[in-house]
Amino acid sequence: MASNDAELAPLVAVVGCDGSGKSTLSAALIDWLGQQRPVTKAYLGLGSGNIGNKIKAWPWVGPRFEAYLSRKAGQARKKEAKIPGVATALVIFGFSLLRYRRFRKMMTQRRRGVTIVTERYPQIDVPGFFDGPGLAAARAEGVVVRWLAAREMALYQGMVAYLPDLVIRLNVDADTAFARKPDHKPASLAAKVAATPLLRFNGAPIVDFDGCTPF
Repeated sequence: MASNDAELAPLVAVVGCDGSGKSTLSAALIDWLGQQRPVTKAYLGLGSGNIGNKIKAWPWVGPRFEAYLSRKAGQARKKEAKIPGVATALVIFGFSLLRYRRFRKMMTQRRRGVTIVTERYPQIDVPGFFDGPGLAAARAEGVVVRWLAAREMALYQGMVAYLPDLVIRLNVDADTAFARKPDHKPASLAAKVAATPLLRFNGAPIVDFDGCTPF
């Protein structure tokens, strides 16, 4: 945490795979904390899934274009692959800028004394996906792509420097996650389930909960 931000209001980050119960628990926390202090929710995900669904709904070309974008983004997540060109890197970087914008708005609220409950939180423990830098997994080749990757990493390093006061990490198995999120890809959910225990959030205090059971 920066020295000039020593008086920030508390922040609780609720993290876990899709289908682990983040939204349900975040809402419950806000209801409870709201009885004691000013509190609001901050969503720090990318929202790329919602955007993908909107693209799919385009007449004629929507499903094919969304599938094309998904393939390109998937290649950028593979460590043995390379980032597929400047256009893909710009899209990924653009999403990271959106997350950074949400993060800055959230920090403004904290400086005003508002307690924050976040659904998701930026991390650099697992590159390429799961709220981590999208250009940090595959190889960045070319001057522009390397610059975008370095700039994106700098944004994430700046965000993770602000440790949550508490991280509530929801652990769930892949079958449960898919049963709750049948519109998601099973392989993507399985990867997030496996990565969840690896998230350290720069040494922030972490409490683990079983997301398969009622809170």
